[in-house]
Amino acid sequence: MKNLTQLYSKSIILLALISFTGLSSCKKTETTDPNIVLIRVVNTSPSSATYNAYLNSMKINTVALPFGGSAAYASSVAGSYNLKFTTESSIESLFTKQVILNNGANYSSYLINKPAAMDVYTITDDLSVPSADKAYVRFLNLSPDATAFDLIKTGAATTLFTNKPFKNSTGFVAVDAGTYSFDAKETSSGAVRATTGGITFTAGSHYDVVLGGLVAPANDTERPLSLQAILIK
Repeated sequence: MKNLTQLYSKSIILLALISFTGLSSCKKTETTDPNIVLIRVVNTSPSSATYNAYLNSMKINTVALPFGGSAAYASSVAGSYNLKFTTESSIESLFTKQVILNNGANYSSYLINKPAAMDVYTITDDLSVPSADKAYVRFLNLSPDATAFDLIKTGAATTLFTNKPFKNSTGFVAVDAGTYSFDAKETSSGAVRATTGGITFTAGSHYDVVLGGLVAPANDTERPLSLQAILIK
């Protein structure tokens, strides 16, 4: 009887050690790798064309990106990459630009300018949420022929962002969660040139509010000036 009791006790201890070892291994596997970076791509080139985006040979988007289309974050390791854009049906580069991705950072890269003069504008994303009951927005002026613009909540008395020229972005600011619209006002004249229409801004989420398109499109293939709110994900 004594031998059976000792054997039972040893079995319990062995099982406990195995369980503890298994839990430790899981925790190690779940540890965030500081070398991993996230990058998303948004097409703001003011044309009717659609594009695929590649980070070196890795395709970032799942469907071709139309004007205002955004790919979800893709993960990679830190380093220097060629960010390549192609048509929907080809892997031949229309435009390629080197981007440097640093440890532990999040990035957004925007395809800008007309097809004949493409460029990429890349910024870092601070996705912190200081207040869980707020949404977070930033303003980007990516309209190649636009002057400086302000961003204001429709009907508000206070401007949220002021005097932002082309290829310029702001940091994130907290706004109330809910459904409402934003206006893009020309800084020099104060005239509203574009609006988002009613958008639902969800608490804890981050949004780009992008002024894109052209003030003076030359033909039907060029996108007119517009203001879009794009969920960052």
